[in-house]
Amino acid sequence: MMIDNLLTLQLKHCDGILVVYLKRPKVLNAVTARMRNELAEVLSEVNDDNGIRGVVITGAGDRAFCAGQDLDEAANFASGDAEKWMEQTRHTFATLRDLDKPCVSAINGVAAGAGLQLALLCDLRVGHSGIRMGQPEIKAGLASILGSYLLSLYYGHARSVELSLTARFVNAKECLQLGLLNRIVASDKVVDTAIEMVNELAKQPPGAFRLTKQRYRHVTQAGFDDVFSAAIRYVCEAYESGEPQAVMSSFVKRRSDNTSLKNTE
Repeated sequence: MMIDNLLTLQLKHCDGILVVYLKRPKVLNAVTARMRNELAEVLSEVNDDNGIRGVVITGAGDRAFCAGQDLDEAANFASGDAEKWMEQTRHTFATLRDLDKPCVSAINGVAAGAGLQLALLCDLRVGHSGIRMGQPEIKAGLASILGSYLLSLYYGHARSVELSLTARFVNAKECLQLGLLNRIVASDKVVDTAIEMVNELAKQPPGAFRLTKQRYRHVTQAGFDDVFSAAIRYVCEAYESGEPQAVMSSFVKRRSDNTSLKNTE
C-alpha cells in the first residue's frame, strides 16, 4: 500500500499486517476531518491488497488510543457543518465495518467517544491494565447516539444508558469482564499482541472468514443505518441550540489557560 501525504496517520507493515497509528499524540490522537478522510482512504484499499492479511489500529504515544473528536474543530461547527461531520463519520466507520480481513484494535491508552467507537468496530480489542474506555459526549453538550448504540451491543440497554448519561469511564478489568476488551497484556506488548491476534484470525479460511463478517454486517446494518440517521438529526438540533459550541469553547479556553499557567511557572 502506497499512500502519500498522510498527516494524521502513520502506517507500518509487519509481515503482511498493516499497523495504522492514529498520529496526533500531543492532543491524545483526537479525531479531525483530515484523520477521518485519511483513515477511510487507507482502509478502503485493504480488501483489494493481496499483500495485506489484516489490520491493527492503535494510537501514537503512550497516553491515548484516541480521545475522541477534536474539540477545537467541533467548537466551531455550525448546524450544516455538524451534518457534514456525521456523514463523514458514517463513511469512515463504514470502511472499517466493510473490512473482509481481520482487524484488531490495540488500545494503548484512553479510548473515548469516537475513539471508543473505532475500537468497538474492530473485530477484537487488546489493551493494558491502565487503559480506560468511555462515552463522554454528554459533557461536550452532545447526545450520545453512536456510542450508546455500539455500547448496547456489548452492555445491553440499561448499562448503555448508565454510561451514556454519567459519562463514566470504565477501567480495563471491567472492560474485559463485559467484552469491550478481549485481552489484557503488559503495556509494552499491546501492539505485538494485536499483531499476533490478527495473524491467528488470518489463519482461518479466507472465504469463510469474509462471509462470517459479511453476515454480522448484515445483521447490524439496519441499526447502523438508523443510528446515523438519528445522529444527523440530534447533532444538528444540538448545534442549533448553541449548547455544544458554548460547552466546547469553554473547555478549550480552560485548557489554554491551564497551559499558559504551566508555561509561566
